[in-house]
Amino acid sequence: MGQKLVGILLNAAMHRGVPRQKTGQESLKSYEEAAAVYGLTPCFLKLSDIDTKTGCSIAYMKQTRGYRRVVVPTPDVIHNRAIYDPGSHGIDRLLGSGVLVYNTCNRYGKDQIHGLLEQNARLRGLLPATSAGLSGLKEMMASYSDLILKPCRGSIGQGVMRLTRSSPELWNWSYLPFGSRSWVSTQVNQDVLPRALRMRLASTPYLVQERIPLAEIGGRPFDLRVTVQRGWGGEWQVTGLFAKRAAPGGFVSNIARGGEALDSSYALEQAFSGQAAAGIRMSVLAYSLSIAHELARNLPGLADIGLDMGVTEKGRVYFIECNGRDQRYGFRKAGLTGAWKESYRKPIAYARYLLDHPSQYISY
Repeated sequence: MGQKLVGILLNAAMHRGVPRQKTGQESLKSYEEAAAVYGLTPCFLKLSDIDTKTGCSIAYMKQTRGYRRVVVPTPDVIHNRAIYDPGSHGIDRLLGSGVLVYNTCNRYGKDQIHGLLEQNARLRGLLPATSAGLSGLKEMMASYSDLILKPCRGSIGQGVMRLTRSSPELWNWSYLPFGSRSWVSTQVNQDVLPRALRMRLASTPYLVQERIPLAEIGGRPFDLRVTVQRGWGGEWQVTGLFAKRAAPGGFVSNIARGGEALDSSYALEQAFSGQAAAGIRMSVLAYSLSIAHELARNLPGLADIGLDMGVTEKGRVYFIECNGRDQRYGFRKAGLTGAWKESYRKPIAYARYLLDHPSQYISY
């Protein structure tokens, strides 16, 4: 196969770190290794350095003495790892110029994803009871005794709150104050909700969901992160999965909020018998593929997602949320180096497939 460019589109802040190889959890080396397998050369871009009129871009590329900025023809295929405001038209300009961009959008509202999956009768049973906003909160408080409140566009557990009934009229409200690493819990009356809570729901779109009674290990709840990606051939495949266990005393499993990454097989076998654990794992994999196919029917350019799936103590599987820019480092933290490397190879394999079969892009 001939040597060709593949673009990796980064946010400006991460892009600035490329020459120092300080790109947070994004592994430049893993992109380089994956691209070499498929006869590609990666170039690292930011949107403002791409000129759709001339067809040229300024990109970081690896040279003998590290990464240097060079002028290159804009790659025909770009893997988007950046997050832009909903009003940004940069990706649209790229698509309009004929560039094949996959993962065109990397952040979808939780309400949007929930609404899409709710339309599928087979997947509807995976969804927890859900409402929205202050009016939805009051309705849910009348029916459930344990609720999770999530900002529709939050990430890494930011802004998540919990309400747990302690008596017919009183609830415990748990939240993480801005800039703090310690959860705060206070008692509230359901008929006179505190102004701070009401203001949050009024200023930011929130989903209100029944809290799933997740299976636990050592008294700490866990869920499963499933990475589902398109690879060579364009078909969806499960790259791997790992478990995320909440920090002691916590109720969110996000690694950025103190959660712990574990091998999924180990986690499931700690919570269930061997046979039950195997069956649950197979169900989670099958449901994850179905979810990817359903979302791809409605979200153009989707190619690389991370799904959070929950399992109750009784073995029932739930969908929790979809991450449009999967943070792959959880595999490495769980000791699953092979899956971590594969999570970089699959999207690059898809890039090579699109370069060789550009007409297939419009089919997905």
